[in-house]
Amino acid sequence: MTDPRAPCTIPVRVRPGSSRTAVGGRYDGPLGPAVVIAVNAPAVAGRATEAARRALASALRLPAAAVVLRSGETSRNKLFAVEDPPPDLADRVAALRDDQR
Repeated sequence: MTDPRAPCTIPVRVRPGSSRTAVGGRYDGPLGPAVVIAVNAPAVAGRATEAARRALASALRLPAAAVVLRSGETSRNKLFAVEDPPPDLADRVAALRDDQR
């Protein structure tokens, strides 16, 4: 049995340079089914990554500090981790990923 409070990883596909920030939708990429995050920040000097991290935290109703980048610093495909996740985090992620924006 896995520990429900163990760190959780969330695959994400970032779309930088969008007209507005939006979280939702599915991208079947190299990291598996990922949540799509569109941000208006450019993909320069980590600005899009930071905007995506904050947008994901907000969409999951978590403090921004709870979401950290695990891999994909210079890629559109990223893995974010949530330390000490709430019990319903998997449901929150699934709701975002299955939202067809």
